Amino acid sequence: MADDALPDLPIRPVLPRVREALSGDGSAVLVAPPGTGKTTLVPLALSGRVVVAEPRRLAARAAARRMAALLGEKPGGRVGYTVRGDRQVSRATRVEVVTTGVLVRRLQRDPELAGTSVVVLDECHERHLDTDLALAFLIEVRAALRPDLGLLATSATADAGRLSEVLGAAPVVTATARTFPVEEIWAPPSGPIAPPLGLRVDPRLLDHVAATTRRALAEGEGDVLVFLPGAREIDTVAGRLGGVDAEVIPLHGRQPGAVQDAALRPGPRRRVVLATAVAESSLTVPGVRAVVDAGLSRVPRMDHARGLGALATVAVSRAAAVQRAGRAGREAPGRVYRCWSPAQHDRLPAQPEPEIAAADLTGFALDLALWGHPDGSGLSLPDQPPPGALQSAVSTLRDLGAVDVEGRVTPRGRALADAGLHPRLARALLDGAPLVGARRAAEIVALLDDDRAAADDLTAAWRRARGSRDPAWRTEVGRLTAALHRNPADETVPDVTDAAAALDAADPPSPGGGRAATREGSATTRGGGATTREGGGGLPDDLAAGLVVGLAYPERVARVREAGGRAYLMAGGTAADLGPGSGLAGVEWLAIASADRTAGARTARIRAAVPLDEATAVEAAATLLGDTTEIGWVDGDVVARTVRRLGAITLVERRIADPDPALVRAALLEGLRREGLGLLTWSRAANELRERLAFAHATLGDPWPDVSDEALLARADDWLDLGTARRRSELARVDVAAGLRRLLPWSVAGRLDEVAPERLPVPSGSRVRVDYTDPESPVLAVKVQEAFGWRDAPRLADGRVPVLLHLLSPAGRPVAVTRDLASFWQQGYPQVRAELRGRYPRHPWPEDPTTAEPTRRAKPRSR
Repeated sequence: MADDALPDLPIRPVLPRVREALSGDGSAVLVAPPGTGKTTLVPLALSGRVVVAEPRRLAARAAARRMAALLGEKPGGRVGYTVRGDRQVSRATRVEVVTTGVLVRRLQRDPELAGTSVVVLDECHERHLDTDLALAFLIEVRAALRPDLGLLATSATADAGRLSEVLGAAPVVTATARTFPVEEIWAPPSGPIAPPLGLRVDPRLLDHVAATTRRALAEGEGDVLVFLPGAREIDTVAGRLGGVDAEVIPLHGRQPGAVQDAALRPGPRRRVVLATAVAESSLTVPGVRAVVDAGLSRVPRMDHARGLGALATVAVSRAAAVQRAGRAGREAPGRVYRCWSPAQHDRLPAQPEPEIAAADLTGFALDLALWGHPDGSGLSLPDQPPPGALQSAVSTLRDLGAVDVEGRVTPRGRALADAGLHPRLARALLDGAPLVGARRAAEIVALLDDDRAAADDLTAAWRRARGSRDPAWRTEVGRLTAALHRNPADETVPDVTDAAAALDAADPPSPGGGRAATREGSATTRGGGATTREGGGGLPDDLAAGLVVGLAYPERVARVREAGGRAYLMAGGTAADLGPGSGLAGVEWLAIASADRTAGARTARIRAAVPLDEATAVEAAATLLGDTTEIGWVDGDVVARTVRRLGAITLVERRIADPDPALVRAALLEGLRREGLGLLTWSRAANELRERLAFAHATLGDPWPDVSDEALLARADDWLDLGTARRRSELARVDVAAGLRRLLPWSVAGRLDEVAPERLPVPSGSRVRVDYTDPESPVLAVKVQEAFGWRDAPRLADGRVPVLLHLLSPAGRPVAVTRDLASFWQQGYPQVRAELRGRYPRHPWPEDPTTAEPTRRAKPRSR
């Protein structure tokens, strides 16, 4: 269309600059706030065939319908769209709106994008994984295959410097919006509100949002747009707005396209539109004069250490809050009611966190492998993936058989990618269909790919979905069932509504949701360790659901720790608890569909699970099944057993009667290293020998051995003779002293009594034990009378170290401590003699002890 034929929106004056930037460099960045017309007018003003990529299906359909309406057409003519499960295009289509996920799949199949002149990546500021991938892939395509391919990246925020840099210093074109003033109204709750936890939002906050919405209706004219984190919160608030004089309309990605379209059209009555973050920048909701913002958003989070990925509810960023508020000023002055305080606003993050920083990267890693860059190196990504998160994702893909040991994609990986699902869910669909039937596998996977899977009992949620005839869920079931039989190279999307209806006619669900009352049908081994069940109908619904969930998340198959309890152990090794009052408490085996662990929590919290039996658990997590022989130190003693485990879960354990002695010895030594030398019996002789060796090592160094705890434990295999010991208690019989002597090299073994004698002779003729407790200061405790005649203290370690004399009274109490015996005789002894000779008259106290005769006896008593 000619520029002057387009609506007079703020983007129209800059359209020539956009075309000029693309014709020159081939790439450009367009910065334009919401409401300027960048999504709908720019593609119509560009030449050739244009592909517009939106991060959300709802936005893609809405943009296509708006552009088609400007041409006086319906989607499928000159403007069409392709989203997961829905496609409206024809030979006449010149502008096609797709989701970024569809664009990534299309690039994988046809990197040249034959026939496409320009790609417009819309809403790049939202930093979704698929948007980052599409941007990086397109940059490489332009560099290597299609330098003529135009690339326009658009953003609703002014922070476009990084985008321009990634595009190679691409020119930046800026448009300003003609907006009306928006009055800020701070409306925090009057009472305390618990912060969001996982998917849980404090009901008191939802009460307050409903009350604030009623206030917004009363204080002004026009429609009210309410931002909430998810579909469940939308349903809750809608229920609390009963009786308002307005039409209450939900708007979120789970709705059928017709319902979403109705929310984007003005109605005959005043409206309250309850929306998720999808309405922040990608969509225009007409008639809005007030915005009520709960201040929350739902984002993916991944606990890579435990393999727990889930949606989490977080506070919005300041940038997102500004985007939301701007919705009230599109057509006239408006108001924004923020359900938090100015102080809380100042503490909000400035920008939303890029999805690549915290999300599960398994699908992202599969796309990298399909593109030929398994580690992402060489790609112009706005942010590189965290190494640990990417490594975890590649490990998951390897377990699924999607990539080989070098990270290259396998044929199975291509099949998983073609399913249009997370690789785990694609595996569950492809491998589950032959086991439980295509229809049931599709129904369960469609439930897992939806936040309704956070229901406590997933089987009950499955039955509710069947009974409700939810059109969005049925549409996805039809798409997945059709995908099982579709040629991966064929991009056409069947009419999934008709497919679902045909399935209902051919394979109607039973009234109670069950199929068969018993587990029947033969099972044969399959390539991935799972089994194929003939006919697909041999399992009742609960086991079928458990099997499909287990195929998606084998490491989350879990067994109860105590009969009747709520605590479980997952096959991946993570402990998890059911919530209080859960109807699943006490079920022996669970397949856990959703779980999360809050910071600081010791265990994960199970959000959604399915009961199953042991045979189905083993079938689902067959890749984790293994038989091992264990001879080792476990729980404080030697264990010799054969064990069958499902990951971290012990299934069967049998004791080995005659274990390998070498392995038993290794286990005992490991026990010593873990628990310390206290497991041995340290006799007086062993302790004294160790102290003498420690003195020699401290004084003379090598080759005298180090006998510290650390050194002895490190060399335990060299000096300990464990004999026939087979368990902890038998370590007490080991001869420690004999083992210590083995540490002495032959060159010094004969000199121990010279360097560190056990006893020393004293002038009285006694041989007194030397105390080596302190290896730097050996002690000799001797009575004063036995030391008469000694002029100097004896020396040890080849004369290097004088002993520390503890001179004792006749009663054995210390009267002096000295290394300088000559000084003691001259200065200390006279005082000792004066104090003690009256107390001990039967013992000699000569005036000159250096010439007196030493003795160890007292004078006989006089009769």
